Amino acid sequence: MKITTRLTAVAMAVFILGFLLGQNFDFTTNAHAQSNKVFELRTYTTAEGKLPNLLARFRDHTMTFFERHGMTNVGYWVPQDSPDSENTLIYLLEHSSRQAAQENWTDFLADAEVLRVMAESEAAGSIISNIESVFVEPTSFSPIR
Repeated sequence: MKITTRLTAVAMAVFILGFLLGQNFDFTTNAHAQSNKVFELRTYTTAEGKLPNLLARFRDHTMTFFERHGMTNVGYWVPQDSPDSENTLIYLLEHSSRQAAQENWTDFLADAEVLRVMAESEAAGSIISNIESVFVEPTSFSPIR
């Protein structure tokens, strides 16, 4: 009986220790922690009346170019409220790492087809008046990881 009681006490101690450690440390593994992937949130403001031109360029060309250069298209949005709804595109890209993001953009901007499409889409004047880029990472409770 003493051996059974001692084994039960040891098992209980191991259980409690594991529980306490689990409460204080995040032992979960998620794709972000393992891969160092990063997300890039980009906001484009267009010149007056040029949002349809920008949306067409992204829909017809840019999304494919991004994939070709190692960027994953996560989502694209336009604001619902004026005045931003008239001139703003917000989108989210995924890169395998921060260094990969830099390499992806360098390759993208050196791609002759990308440059040709950009020049053609801006033949009647510049489309984009401002670009903002923010690298973000998901929180531990984010559905996107």
